[in-house]
Amino acid sequence: MLIYLQMLETPEEKSLFEQIYLEYRGLMYHVAYEILHNEQDAEDAVHQAFVKIAENIKKIDDPVCPKTHSYVVTIVEHQAIDQYRRLQKHPSVELIEEIQGTNAHYEGDNDLTKCILKLPARYREMILLRYHHGYTVREIAQMQGLSLSAAIKLDQRAKNKLKKLCEEAGIL
Repeated sequence: MLIYLQMLETPEEKSLFEQIYLEYRGLMYHVAYEILHNEQDAEDAVHQAFVKIAENIKKIDDPVCPKTHSYVVTIVEHQAIDQYRRLQKHPSVELIEEIQGTNAHYEGDNDLTKCILKLPARYREMILLRYHHGYTVREIAQMQGLSLSAAIKLDQRAKNKLKKLCEEAGIL
């Protein structure tokens, strides 16, 4: 916490930040972990969120109020989503080694599975989250940091692309 306090100028700001830190750190970790599903990544997201809060401490009047609660949760959600996106774009070496060290097994070695695997990563992720894991478009939008309309459009495009691939493969 000393790192964050050094970013602040006045004793009032430091006191306010300390109250926020003590009040919300557990909640912030929980929110980040729900998005990232990894302890270290969640801790990184919480750290970045606290840096952002320290930078914008003047926007906070009361440390324990619904407005502050919403503000803190929103910041940590955005940081966790940004962290998630960074991890998706640049998988860690550890993850790459793990993937290379195992034989990929996909349920059902059939034509549909082959078509799904040919989809661009973003479309494939949408199809799998929506139809294999059973998430709603709204839930996927929240997970990926998209607006609902953007997620709906992504779902439509993914289905259209899959349909086209299935037609080319002679499935439809």
